[in-house]
Amino acid sequence: MTQLSNENTLVVVGVQRILGHIKGASDGPTIVFFGGIHGNEPAGVIALKQIFEMFEGRQGSLRGEFIGIAGNLKALKKEVRFIDEDLNRIWLPEQLEGLEESTKSLNAEEQEMAELNALIDGIISNSNPPYYFIDLHTTSGKTEPFIVMNDSLLNRSFTKNYPLPVILGIEEYLTGALLSRINEMGYVAFGFESGQHEDEKAVINAQNFIEYTLGLVGFNPMGKILLNRIKAKLQEYNEAPQRFYEIYYQHLIQNGSLFKMLPGFVNFQFVPKGISIAINGDGLITTDKKRQLFMPLYQDKGYEGFYFIRSIPLFYLWLSKYLRKFKVDGWISRLPGVRWASPNKDTLILDRKIARFFAKSFFHLLGYRAREMDKTHLLLKNRERNSKTAFYKNAPWRKKR
Repeated sequence: MTQLSNENTLVVVGVQRILGHIKGASDGPTIVFFGGIHGNEPAGVIALKQIFEMFEGRQGSLRGEFIGIAGNLKALKKEVRFIDEDLNRIWLPEQLEGLEESTKSLNAEEQEMAELNALIDGIISNSNPPYYFIDLHTTSGKTEPFIVMNDSLLNRSFTKNYPLPVILGIEEYLTGALLSRINEMGYVAFGFESGQHEDEKAVINAQNFIEYTLGLVGFNPMGKILLNRIKAKLQEYNEAPQRFYEIYYQHLIQNGSLFKMLPGFVNFQFVPKGISIAINGDGLITTDKKRQLFMPLYQDKGYEGFYFIRSIPLFYLWLSKYLRKFKVDGWISRLPGVRWASPNKDTLILDRKIARFFAKSFFHLLGYRAREMDKTHLLLKNRERNSKTAFYKNAPWRKKR
Protein backbone atom coordinates (compact mmCIF):
# COMPACT_ATOMS: atom_id res chain seq x y z
CA MET A 1 0.00 0.00 0.00
CA THR A 2 1.36 3.42 -1.03
CA GLN A 3 0.92 5.90 1.83
CA LEU A 4 -0.37 9.45 1.41
CA SER A 5 2.44 11.99 1.27
CA ASN A 6 3.07 14.54 4.03
CA GLU A 7 2.28 17.25 1.49
CA ASN A 8 -1.21 15.83 1.00
CA THR A 9 -1.98 15.50 4.70
CA LEU A 10 -0.85 19.10 5.30
CA VAL A 11 -3.32 20.27 2.64
CA VAL A 12 -6.15 18.59 4.56
CA VAL A 13 -5.24 20.12 7.92
CA GLY A 14 -5.61 23.65 6.53
CA VAL A 15 -8.87 23.27 4.58
CA GLN A 16 -11.84 25.61 4.75
CA ARG A 17 -15.49 24.48 4.69
CA ILE A 18 -15.95 25.19 0.96
CA LEU A 19 -13.27 23.26 -0.90
CA GLY A 20 -14.38 24.72 -4.20
CA HIS A 21 -17.41 26.10 -6.03
CA ILE A 22 -17.62 26.31 -9.80
CA LYS A 23 -20.66 27.71 -11.60
CA GLY A 24 -20.76 26.96 -15.30
CA ALA A 25 -21.74 29.42 -18.02
CA SER A 26 -24.92 27.42 -18.78
CA ASP A 27 -27.71 26.04 -16.62
CA GLY A 28 -27.40 22.45 -15.49
CA PRO A 29 -27.40 20.15 -12.47
CA THR A 30 -26.08 20.89 -8.99
CA ILE A 31 -23.48 18.35 -7.83
CA VAL A 32 -22.36 18.44 -4.21
CA PHE A 33 -19.47 16.30 -2.92
CA PHE A 34 -18.62 15.95 0.77
CA GLY A 35 -15.14 14.95 1.91
CA GLY A 36 -13.82 14.40 5.41
CA ILE A 37 -17.11 13.77 7.23
CA HIS A 38 -14.77 11.54 9.23
CA GLY A 39 -11.57 13.38 10.06
CA ASN A 40 -9.29 10.37 9.55
CA GLU A 41 -10.46 9.99 5.93
CA PRO A 42 -8.52 12.65 4.00
CA ALA A 43 -8.59 11.08 0.51
CA GLY A 44 -11.87 12.68 -0.57
CA VAL A 45 -10.73 16.16 0.48
CA ILE A 46 -7.43 15.79 -1.37
CA ALA A 47 -9.16 14.48 -4.51
CA LEU A 48 -11.69 17.31 -4.53
CA LYS A 49 -8.98 19.96 -4.21
CA GLN A 50 -7.14 18.44 -7.15
CA ILE A 51 -10.26 18.24 -9.33
CA PHE A 52 -11.13 21.87 -8.64
CA GLU A 53 -7.61 22.83 -9.75
CA MET A 54 -8.14 20.82 -12.94
CA PHE A 55 -11.35 22.75 -13.77
CA GLU A 56 -9.98 26.18 -12.93
CA GLY A 57 -10.68 28.66 -15.74
CA ARG A 58 -12.99 26.31 -17.67
CA GLN A 59 -16.37 27.76 -16.62
CA GLY A 60 -17.33 28.60 -20.20
CA SER A 61 -17.73 24.95 -21.19
CA LEU A 62 -19.47 23.79 -18.02
CA ARG A 63 -23.17 23.47 -17.15
CA GLY A 64 -24.61 23.86 -13.67
CA GLU A 65 -22.77 23.94 -10.35
CA PHE A 66 -20.09 21.79 -8.75
CA ILE A 67 -19.57 22.29 -5.01
CA GLY A 68 -17.06 20.59 -2.72
CA ILE A 69 -17.64 20.67 1.04
CA ALA A 70 -15.31 19.64 3.86
CA GLY A 71 -17.16 17.80 6.64
CA ASN A 72 -15.63 17.63 10.10
CA LEU A 73 -13.08 20.47 10.10
CA LYS A 74 -12.08 20.01 13.74
CA ALA A 75 -11.50 16.27 13.32
CA LEU A 76 -9.64 16.77 10.00
CA LYS A 77 -7.26 19.15 11.74
CA LYS A 78 -6.53 16.55 14.43
CA GLU A 79 -6.58 13.64 11.95
CA VAL A 80 -9.10 11.68 14.05
CA ARG A 81 -12.45 10.14 13.09
CA PHE A 82 -14.40 12.52 15.37
CA ILE A 83 -13.99 14.67 18.49
CA ASP A 84 -17.10 14.04 20.63
CA GLU A 85 -19.36 11.81 18.52
CA ASP A 86 -19.55 10.46 14.99
CA LEU A 87 -20.70 13.25 12.66
CA ASN A 88 -22.24 10.66 10.33
CA ARG A 89 -24.52 9.21 13.03
CA ILE A 90 -26.24 12.34 14.42
CA TRP A 91 -28.46 13.56 11.56
CA LEU A 92 -31.62 12.63 13.44
CA PRO A 93 -34.81 14.77 13.55
CA GLU A 94 -34.53 15.38 17.29
CA GLN A 95 -30.89 16.47 17.04
CA LEU A 96 -31.57 18.72 14.05
CA GLU A 97 -34.42 20.34 15.97
CA GLY A 98 -32.11 20.82 18.94
CA LEU A 99 -29.81 22.99 16.81
CA GLU A 100 -32.49 25.68 16.81
CA GLU A 101 -32.51 25.99 20.60
CA SER A 102 -30.36 29.03 21.31
CA THR A 103 -29.76 27.92 24.91
CA LYS A 104 -28.42 24.50 23.93
CA SER A 105 -24.67 23.96 24.29
CA LEU A 106 -23.43 22.17 21.18
CA ASN A 107 -20.56 19.70 21.17
CA ALA A 108 -17.90 19.71 18.44
CA GLU A 109 -19.84 17.57 15.94
CA GLU A 110 -23.16 19.34 16.58
CA GLN A 111 -21.46 22.62 15.68
CA GLU A 112 -20.20 21.04 12.46
CA MET A 113 -23.67 19.66 11.73
CA ALA A 114 -25.30 23.06 12.26
CA GLU A 115 -22.99 24.68 9.69
CA LEU A 116 -23.39 21.83 7.19
CA ASN A 117 -27.17 21.76 7.58
CA ALA A 118 -27.45 25.49 6.88
CA LEU A 119 -25.17 25.07 3.88
CA ILE A 120 -27.25 22.21 2.42
CA ASP A 121 -30.49 24.17 2.88
CA GLY A 122 -28.88 27.17 1.19
CA ILE A 123 -27.77 25.11 -1.80
CA ILE A 124 -31.26 23.67 -2.32
CA SER A 125 -32.83 27.12 -1.99
CA ASN A 126 -30.42 28.97 -4.27
CA SER A 127 -29.21 26.43 -6.83
CA ASN A 128 -31.04 24.54 -9.56
CA PRO A 129 -32.20 20.91 -9.71
CA PRO A 130 -31.51 18.15 -10.36
CA TYR A 131 -29.40 17.78 -7.22
CA TYR A 132 -26.77 15.11 -6.58
CA PHE A 133 -25.21 14.69 -3.13
CA ILE A 134 -22.24 12.32 -2.84
CA ASP A 135 -20.26 11.58 0.31
CA LEU A 136 -16.63 10.48 -0.22
CA HIS A 137 -15.27 8.02 2.32
CA THR A 138 -12.50 5.49 2.89
CA THR A 139 -12.34 2.38 5.08
CA SER A 140 -10.04 1.19 7.85
CA GLY A 141 -9.48 -2.17 6.12
CA LYS A 142 -8.22 -2.98 2.65
CA THR A 143 -10.99 -2.73 0.07
CA GLU A 144 -12.02 -2.47 -3.55
CA PRO A 145 -13.90 0.77 -4.34
CA PHE A 146 -17.66 0.49 -3.86
CA ILE A 147 -20.89 2.47 -3.52
CA VAL A 148 -23.14 2.35 -0.46
CA MET A 149 -26.63 3.80 -0.47
CA ASN A 150 -30.16 3.86 0.87
CA ASP A 151 -32.39 1.63 -1.23
CA SER A 152 -34.56 3.77 -3.51
CA LEU A 153 -35.28 3.23 -7.21
CA LEU A 154 -33.88 6.68 -7.98
CA ASN A 155 -30.57 5.87 -6.29
CA ARG A 156 -30.48 2.48 -8.00
CA SER A 157 -31.18 3.95 -11.42
CA PHE A 158 -28.31 6.41 -11.11
CA THR A 159 -25.68 4.21 -9.47
CA LYS A 160 -26.03 1.37 -11.96
CA ASN A 161 -24.07 3.63 -14.34
CA TYR A 162 -20.92 2.98 -12.29
CA PRO A 163 -18.72 -0.10 -12.86
CA LEU A 164 -18.70 -0.80 -9.12
CA PRO A 165 -20.32 -2.99 -6.46
CA VAL A 166 -23.34 -1.27 -4.88
CA ILE A 167 -24.39 -2.05 -1.29
CA LEU A 168 -28.08 -1.61 -0.41
CA GLY A 169 -29.81 -1.45 2.93
CA ILE A 170 -27.25 0.35 5.08
CA GLU A 171 -30.09 2.50 6.51
CA GLU A 172 -31.48 -0.54 8.33
CA TYR A 173 -28.32 -0.71 10.46
CA LEU A 174 -27.06 2.87 10.70
CA THR A 175 -29.08 5.74 12.13
CA GLY A 176 -28.39 9.41 11.71
CA ALA A 177 -26.34 9.32 8.49
CA LEU A 178 -26.02 12.57 6.54
CA LEU A 179 -27.12 10.96 3.27
CA SER A 180 -30.22 9.41 4.88
CA ARG A 181 -31.33 12.91 5.79
CA ILE A 182 -30.85 14.05 2.17
CA ASN A 183 -32.52 10.93 0.74
CA GLU A 184 -35.58 11.70 2.84
CA MET A 185 -35.75 15.02 1.00
CA GLY A 186 -36.07 13.05 -2.25
CA TYR A 187 -32.72 13.62 -3.97
CA VAL A 188 -30.04 11.32 -5.34
CA ALA A 189 -27.63 10.81 -2.46
CA PHE A 190 -25.11 8.03 -1.84
CA GLY A 191 -21.62 7.30 -0.57
CA PHE A 192 -18.47 6.27 -2.41
CA GLU A 193 -15.75 4.36 -0.56
CA SER A 194 -12.55 4.80 -2.57
CA GLY A 195 -10.11 2.57 -0.65
CA GLN A 196 -8.16 2.33 2.59
CA HIS A 197 -7.67 5.52 4.62
CA GLU A 198 -4.00 6.23 3.97
CA ASP A 199 -3.65 4.55 0.57
CA GLU A 200 -2.65 6.83 -2.30
CA LYS A 201 -4.88 4.70 -4.56
CA ALA A 202 -7.88 5.93 -2.56
CA VAL A 203 -7.16 9.48 -3.79
CA ILE A 204 -6.77 8.30 -7.39
CA ASN A 205 -10.02 6.31 -7.19
CA ALA A 206 -11.84 9.33 -5.76
CA GLN A 207 -10.47 11.60 -8.51
CA ASN A 208 -11.61 9.21 -11.24
CA PHE A 209 -14.99 8.84 -9.56
CA ILE A 210 -15.54 12.60 -9.32
CA GLU A 211 -14.43 13.20 -12.91
CA TYR A 212 -16.69 10.43 -14.24
CA THR A 213 -19.66 11.70 -12.20
CA LEU A 214 -19.25 15.25 -13.51
CA GLY A 215 -19.36 13.87 -17.05
CA LEU A 216 -22.23 11.48 -16.33
CA VAL A 217 -24.58 14.18 -14.99
CA GLY A 218 -23.73 16.66 -17.75
CA PHE A 219 -21.82 19.25 -15.73
CA ASN A 220 -18.79 18.60 -17.93
CA PRO A 221 -20.39 17.65 -21.27
CA MET A 222 -18.45 15.02 -23.18
CA GLY A 223 -18.97 12.35 -25.80
CA LYS A 224 -19.53 8.67 -25.15
CA ILE A 225 -15.95 7.66 -26.03
CA LEU A 226 -14.34 10.09 -23.58
CA LEU A 227 -16.82 9.25 -20.82
CA ASN A 228 -16.15 5.54 -21.25
CA ARG A 229 -12.41 6.21 -21.12
CA ILE A 230 -12.82 7.83 -17.69
CA LYS A 231 -15.12 4.98 -16.66
CA ALA A 232 -12.36 2.52 -17.56
CA LYS A 233 -9.94 4.43 -15.32
CA LEU A 234 -12.43 4.05 -12.47
CA GLN A 235 -12.33 0.27 -13.02
CA GLU A 236 -8.53 0.10 -13.00
CA TYR A 237 -8.14 -0.61 -9.27
CA ASN A 238 -11.40 -2.51 -8.91
CA GLU A 239 -11.63 -6.29 -9.13
CA ALA A 240 -14.97 -6.71 -7.34
CA PRO A 241 -17.87 -7.38 -9.76
CA GLN A 242 -20.42 -4.73 -10.71
CA ARG A 243 -23.33 -6.11 -8.71
CA PHE A 244 -25.96 -5.10 -6.17
CA TYR A 245 -25.50 -6.53 -2.67
CA GLU A 246 -27.55 -6.25 0.48
CA ILE A 247 -26.44 -6.15 4.10
CA TYR A 248 -28.17 -8.78 6.24
CA TYR A 249 -26.11 -8.79 9.45
CA GLN A 250 -24.27 -6.21 11.52
CA HIS A 251 -21.94 -6.99 14.41
CA LEU A 252 -22.53 -4.00 16.66
CA ILE A 253 -19.94 -3.15 19.31
CA GLN A 254 -21.47 -2.09 22.60
CA ASN A 255 -20.03 1.10 24.08
CA GLY A 256 -16.89 0.27 26.05
CA SER A 257 -16.83 -3.38 24.98
CA LEU A 258 -13.75 -5.20 23.78
CA PHE A 259 -13.58 -5.82 20.03
CA LYS A 260 -10.70 -6.54 17.70
CA MET A 261 -10.71 -7.88 14.14
CA LEU A 262 -8.21 -10.64 13.59
CA PRO A 263 -5.65 -9.72 10.91
CA GLY A 264 -5.79 -10.75 7.27
CA PHE A 265 -9.46 -10.18 6.41
CA VAL A 266 -10.45 -7.80 3.61
CA ASN A 267 -13.66 -6.32 2.26
CA PHE A 268 -15.84 -8.58 0.06
CA GLN A 269 -13.87 -11.65 1.18
CA PHE A 270 -15.69 -14.99 1.35
CA VAL A 271 -14.94 -16.66 4.70
CA PRO A 272 -15.58 -20.41 5.06
CA LYS A 273 -17.54 -21.92 7.94
CA GLY A 274 -15.65 -22.33 11.22
CA ILE A 275 -13.13 -19.50 10.72
CA SER A 276 -12.46 -17.05 13.58
CA ILE A 277 -12.65 -13.48 12.30
CA ALA A 278 -12.63 -11.33 15.46
CA ILE A 279 -12.44 -11.38 19.22
CA ASN A 280 -14.62 -9.75 21.87
CA GLY A 281 -15.21 -10.05 25.60
CA ASP A 282 -16.84 -13.45 25.13
CA GLY A 283 -13.95 -14.88 23.12
CA LEU A 284 -13.49 -15.64 19.43
CA ILE A 285 -16.19 -14.76 16.90
CA THR A 286 -16.38 -17.62 14.40
CA THR A 287 -18.42 -18.01 11.22
CA ASP A 288 -21.28 -20.51 11.54
CA LYS A 289 -21.39 -20.97 7.75
CA LYS A 290 -19.80 -19.48 4.65
CA ARG A 291 -20.11 -15.69 4.82
CA GLN A 292 -19.12 -12.70 2.71
CA LEU A 293 -17.43 -10.10 4.86
CA PHE A 294 -18.08 -6.37 4.52
CA MET A 295 -16.24 -3.42 6.10
CA PRO A 296 -14.22 -5.17 8.84
CA LEU A 297 -13.21 -2.59 11.47
CA TYR A 298 -9.46 -2.01 11.80
CA GLN A 299 -9.45 1.22 13.82
CA ASP A 300 -10.01 2.28 17.43
CA LYS A 301 -13.14 4.40 16.90
CA GLY A 302 -16.42 3.07 15.54
CA TYR A 303 -19.29 0.85 16.67
CA GLU A 304 -19.79 -1.34 13.58
CA GLY A 305 -17.39 -4.27 13.92
CA PHE A 306 -18.23 -5.88 10.59
CA TYR A 307 -21.16 -6.79 8.34
CA PHE A 308 -22.19 -9.79 6.26
CA ILE A 309 -23.51 -9.21 2.74
CA ARG A 310 -24.97 -11.26 -0.11
CA SER A 311 -25.55 -10.53 -3.78
CA ILE A 312 -29.11 -9.77 -4.89
CA PRO A 313 -30.46 -11.86 -7.80
CA LEU A 314 -31.49 -9.80 -10.84
CA PHE A 315 -35.02 -11.20 -10.64
CA TYR A 316 -35.53 -9.70 -7.18
CA LEU A 317 -34.23 -6.32 -8.34
CA TRP A 318 -36.70 -6.44 -11.24
CA LEU A 319 -39.58 -7.60 -9.02
CA SER A 320 -38.98 -4.92 -6.39
CA LYS A 321 -38.88 -2.25 -9.09
CA TYR A 322 -42.38 -3.04 -10.31
CA LEU A 323 -43.87 -3.69 -6.89
CA ARG A 324 -42.77 -0.21 -5.90
CA LYS A 325 -43.84 1.47 -9.12
CA PHE A 326 -47.36 0.11 -8.71
CA LYS A 327 -47.37 0.99 -4.98
CA VAL A 328 -48.33 -2.50 -3.88
CA ASP A 329 -47.40 -1.49 -0.33
CA GLY A 330 -50.69 0.41 -0.03
CA TRP A 331 -52.61 -2.70 0.96
CA ILE A 332 -50.29 -3.47 3.91
CA SER A 333 -51.67 -0.47 5.82
CA ARG A 334 -55.11 -2.12 5.73
CA LEU A 335 -53.93 -5.08 7.79
CA PRO A 336 -54.74 -5.19 11.53
CA GLY A 337 -51.84 -3.92 13.61
CA VAL A 338 -50.47 -1.76 10.78
CA ARG A 339 -50.89 2.00 10.36
CA TRP A 340 -49.21 4.95 8.69
CA ALA A 341 -47.01 6.98 11.02
CA SER A 342 -47.85 10.26 9.25
CA PRO A 343 -50.00 11.67 6.42
CA ASN A 344 -46.90 11.53 4.16
CA LYS A 345 -47.33 7.74 3.98
CA ASP A 346 -43.60 7.07 3.96
CA THR A 347 -43.40 5.24 7.31
CA LEU A 348 -45.47 2.35 8.66
CA ILE A 349 -45.87 1.34 12.29
CA LEU A 350 -46.11 -2.44 12.50
CA ASP A 351 -47.17 -4.54 15.48
CA ARG A 352 -44.54 -7.21 16.14
CA LYS A 353 -47.26 -9.85 16.35
CA ILE A 354 -48.09 -9.12 12.71
CA ALA A 355 -44.43 -8.72 11.71
CA ARG A 356 -43.62 -12.34 12.55
CA PHE A 357 -45.81 -13.50 9.64
CA PHE A 358 -43.68 -11.58 7.12
CA ALA A 359 -40.07 -12.18 6.12
CA LYS A 360 -37.86 -9.10 6.28
CA SER A 361 -37.01 -9.63 2.60
CA PHE A 362 -40.70 -9.11 1.71
CA PHE A 363 -40.60 -5.58 3.10
CA HIS A 364 -37.29 -4.98 1.34
CA LEU A 365 -38.93 -5.76 -2.01
CA LEU A 366 -41.47 -3.02 -1.32
CA GLY A 367 -38.74 -0.56 -0.36
CA TYR A 368 -39.17 -0.67 3.41
CA ARG A 369 -36.35 -1.01 5.92
CA ALA A 370 -37.25 -1.93 9.50
CA ARG A 371 -36.00 -0.39 12.72
CA GLU A 372 -37.12 -1.03 16.27
CA MET A 373 -39.61 1.53 17.62
CA ASP A 374 -40.26 -0.08 21.02
CA LYS A 375 -40.78 -3.56 22.48
CA THR A 376 -44.08 -4.05 20.68
CA HIS A 377 -43.73 -2.14 17.41
CA LEU A 378 -41.41 -1.71 14.43
CA LEU A 379 -40.96 1.34 12.22
CA LEU A 380 -40.85 0.58 8.49
CA LYS A 381 -39.45 3.49 6.48
CA ASN A 382 -39.77 3.94 2.72
CA ARG A 383 -38.10 6.69 0.69
CA GLU A 384 -39.80 5.94 -2.64
CA ARG A 385 -42.74 8.25 -2.02
CA ASN A 386 -40.41 11.18 -1.32
CA SER A 387 -38.22 10.69 -4.42
CA LYS A 388 -38.30 13.72 -6.71
CA THR A 389 -37.92 11.57 -9.81
CA ALA A 390 -39.34 14.26 -12.11
CA PHE A 391 -36.22 16.41 -11.48
CA TYR A 392 -34.09 13.75 -13.18
CA LYS A 393 -36.27 12.71 -16.14
CA ASN A 394 -34.19 14.67 -18.69
CA ALA A 395 -30.79 13.88 -17.15
CA PRO A 396 -28.20 12.70 -19.72
CA TRP A 397 -27.56 9.43 -17.82
CA ARG A 398 -31.21 8.44 -18.39
CA LYS A 399 -30.68 8.49 -22.15
CA LYS A 400 -29.34 5.37 -23.84
CA ARG A 401 -25.68 5.76 -24.64
